[in-house]
Amino acid sequence: MSADSHPHSGAVLLREARVEDADRLTRLFLDSRAAAMPYLPRVHSDEATLGWMTHVVLPGTDVWVAELREDGGAAEPVGFVSVDGEELEHLYLRPDVRRRGIGTLLLAKARERSPEGLALHAFQRNSGARAFYEQHGFTAVAFDDGSRNEENEPDVRYRWSPSD
Repeated sequence: MSADSHPHSGAVLLREARVEDADRLTRLFLDSRAAAMPYLPRVHSDEATLGWMTHVVLPGTDVWVAELREDGGAAEPVGFVSVDGEELEHLYLRPDVRRRGIGTLLLAKARERSPEGLALHAFQRNSGARAFYEQHGFTAVAFDDGSRNEENEPDVRYRWSPSD
């Protein structure tokens, strides 16, 4: 199956992100954060977030999109992962598709792209993300008071290596 072919209804397809995905990935990013972490302050406007997605994330990292086709309609992005070398920068899912294995597929793609290992930051209060990464073999290696991120939210540094 080619990287842009579409499977049957209800199947998930992973493909490389394209510039024209910026709007939908920005919306997915904002919706996912709002649903999973309602306590986070909004530090950028939607327009600024779109600019960041368009000019920083998409051209500067390896981004893969999970698409789902349901009920014979067009395939819709339901998640994405962004990797920069051995740094897992972003893994976000549309809130209504959590716990369906899509995050695991995106994480597998990240591991494929960075087979020597991955590191990431997660907010300490984001218990869902923390449980997901720990379930998939990531180990907490450092805790921070939040001074390193724009939200000033305490976070935790995770690391995974294939030998773990």
